[in-house]
Amino acid sequence: MTTHRLSMEDLAARVAHDIPRGAYVNLGIGQPTKVADHLPAEREVVLHTENGMLGMGPTAVGDLVDPDLTNAGKVPVTELPGAAYFHHADSFAMMRGGHIDVCVLGAYQVSERGDLANWHTGREGAIPAVGGAMDLAIGAKQVYVMMSLFDKAGASKLVPACTYPLTGLGCVNRIYTDVAVFETGPDGARILETFGMDPDELRELLPVDLV
Repeated sequence: MTTHRLSMEDLAARVAHDIPRGAYVNLGIGQPTKVADHLPAEREVVLHTENGMLGMGPTAVGDLVDPDLTNAGKVPVTELPGAAYFHHADSFAMMRGGHIDVCVLGAYQVSERGDLANWHTGREGAIPAVGGAMDLAIGAKQVYVMMSLFDKAGASKLVPACTYPLTGLGCVNRIYTDVAVFETGPDGARILETFGMDPDELRELLPVDLV
């Protein structure tokens, strides 16, 4: 079996490729924030961050770092022309009110029908971190998950049914992984694209029936 797994930077670029022009987009804490660095400057996309900003730009480096200008994950970011700032409550109202076109979230597990588990593993002593994930999972018009397909033990994160505490039911539209891109829905998951692996090989590795 030959597998070319994408790096997280390459995966972020792959997600960025599918963000439509004119979309209002929220990037979840962690790896999804990398998507901001791969959006073409000529494509108008408005990035929203739940700590109260519209018009976020790429990650800030060097002299561009402003300690008062960060995303929700406390990563220094830049601002684009026309950027706006607002109260945290107003930010969550945008998320809950259906004003976000696309959100990109990380996940511990996603079921073949699009159920999402991304805030707690259920392990004793683990610190849960729900943040705005539930609001985004239910409030965004499209939910993309960006994650590695297999965990450190080699188990698939795409599963028949989530065993970790749920964030939302049937909310995930697409899963972008280092091995393949999937679409999920009521009828199950299907492969949209693979990276260096034959789809039949991939089917043998996963515990789900891909449609």
